[in-house]
Amino acid sequence: MIERISVDPRICHGQACIKGTRIPVHQILHMLANGDTINELLEEYPSLKKEDILACFDYAASLAEEQIIPDEIVT
Repeated sequence: MIERISVDPRICHGQACIKGTRIPVHQILHMLANGDTINELLEEYPSLKKEDILACFDYAASLAEEQIIPDEIVT
């Protein structure tokens, strides 16, 4: 994921983007969630590779990963 996703405050206001582009990760994920296919995205954005799109999934999964809190801390 690190090779394909960048977060740079000088690019797209610091949003996570696919490296070498100004395509935000959230844009790719929204398009996929709304029914676009990976192949359609690759056609629409010729600079993307399939691995870039898969890195978006990996990035989102890492953000959504739940942290386990021991029972004794939960009140």
